[in-house]
Amino acid sequence: MLSKVERGEKSPTIGIASRIALSLHTSLTELTGGSTSDGATALMRRTARPIFRDPETGFERHIVSPATGSGRVELVYHYLPPGVSTGMLPAYPAGTDKHVVVTIGNLVVQFKEIKEYLGPGDALFFQANVECGFVNPTGEPCGYFVVISRSA
Repeated sequence: MLSKVERGEKSPTIGIASRIALSLHTSLTELTGGSTSDGATALMRRTARPIFRDPETGFERHIVSPATGSGRVELVYHYLPPGVSTGMLPAYPAGTDKHVVVTIGNLVVQFKEIKEYLGPGDALFFQANVECGFVNPTGEPCGYFVVISRSA
């Protein structure tokens, strides 16, 4: 699959892209074109924002953080079309946390044994060293911010 992605013959799903990033010991943001900055400030215009689109589901992952790499915090925006699920995504390394804030629609964050139901304005924190999935069980679009923080 990796060689097909490299040759442009296939576009990976979010699950496959996440696993590729994990196996390369990098973040999905850096894998999909996130920038780095050596200076005290970094600017990313909305029009320059790298976006990963899952070709099978329409899921979108917008990189909002203007600087990654050595940064410990990453900000992304996810868009889930109606009735779409990311499937279960791989765990992050220990010491990684996620904060989720729903902006529009309804979201289910699914773990192996529990599900958390979130509506507009709801927020969820969890340690990201476990598999999880994001599900939009409704007929309306869902959008949410994810803050990924890593210990130094």
